[in-house]
Amino acid sequence: MPVLTSAAVAQGGREGQVSSSDGLIQLELGMPKDGGSPEGKSNPEQLFAAGYASCFDGAFNLIAKKENKEVESKTTAHVSLEKDSEDDGFKISVKLVVDVTGVSQDEAEELLEKAHQFCPYSKATRGNIDVALEIKAG
Repeated sequence: MPVLTSAAVAQGGREGQVSSSDGLIQLELGMPKDGGSPEGKSNPEQLFAAGYASCFDGAFNLIAKKENKEVESKTTAHVSLEKDSEDDGFKISVKLVVDVTGVSQDEAEELLEKAHQFCPYSKATRGNIDVALEIKAG
């Protein structure tokens, strides 16, 4: 049984709109040009990056708390759209960069790996897309 179910509706594809069922998200979408979206418009990769970054940062902090570590963290998800040579289409890849204070680099790396095993987004993407991890303790 689900703990939480969220819904979003997209219309018009990459040149359309997307909104959440509760109305909190209402965005215009635009095709990426020169590495970024048209001014004032989002794209699916940006939305995926926001979801993955927030989910992973939550998982990282939960693992740290379970291990009695007091940390402050910031997670950045870099989501790239790439050509897929297998079907001449596209695919995405992710690089997660976590900046953390309160632990050593070795402790941070251990927390990073545990968070990657625990995070629902990481579980959903495992074996499907390339996900690179980087952590900076300071």
